[in-house]
Amino acid sequence: MHPYWKGYLKLALVSCPIALHAACSTAERIAFRQINKATGNRLRQQLIDEETREPVAPEHKGRGYEVSKGQYLIIEDAELEAIEIESTHTIEIDSFVPRPDIDQRFFDTLYYVTPNEPVGQEAFAVIREAMRNKGVVALGRLVLSKRERVIALEAYDKGLLGTTLRYPYEVRKPEDYFCDLPDCSIAPDMLRLAEHILDSKTADFDPTAFRDRYEEALLAHLKAKQAGTIPERTQSFVPPPRVVNLMEALRRSVAEDTKRAAPRKGAPAAPARKRA
Repeated sequence: MHPYWKGYLKLALVSCPIALHAACSTAERIAFRQINKATGNRLRQQLIDEETREPVAPEHKGRGYEVSKGQYLIIEDAELEAIEIESTHTIEIDSFVPRPDIDQRFFDTLYYVTPNEPVGQEAFAVIREAMRNKGVVALGRLVLSKRERVIALEAYDKGLLGTTLRYPYEVRKPEDYFCDLPDCSIAPDMLRLAEHILDSKTADFDPTAFRDRYEEALLAHLKAKQAGTIPERTQSFVPPPRVVNLMEALRRSVAEDTKRAAPRKGAPAAPARKRA
């Protein structure tokens, strides 16, 4: 497992070498390639000069910063690599905050953080357990992909879980979307019925129960087509009927849920649902 970033974690005068590993991956998803439908051959993208319309060789590909319309300042990779600040190689912990204080909208990408050398394992463990005992998250900064990011570090299993955070200008304001929503006065009876439905569906969080049903249907379609079978077109989506009487819809939902939960005659009673 190649680390995504290597450097040091620093708390006051204590430091230890660490590595960041991507905590999530999409490599298992079904992927498609662009092909020439006439020949069945795979297509390759080609860089074209905007002015001359001629193909550009890979060795001539570079970066440019637009200083004026159509005028670019060429920047070499070596120049970018030479720009270093402290967070290029070190995550210095700036502060500790309670986990609930972090607005979930700011969470971005997850990383597993591990000690990178045996010599730093004790210091790593001390920082991890101190955060675990205090129930706090460390905030620091690091440079990823030529950009300084804020990262939140928290104790997780035997290591740390690092989550890069978005900057405030990257998070849209909720009032831009919710300002036109009316303030509804909800009848207590309706609220009690809705809460009853919620109680009947409350369970422990179990990610192993997650299934990508679209991926499964797509895979079945691909296998059938590969075998020479033309899959039948499934029924198109039919929008659910419009609710005219909300109270009646809630009552019927409760009745149907109670009916499903009731054990069949002669069958053993189903165990009660666990509450989260």
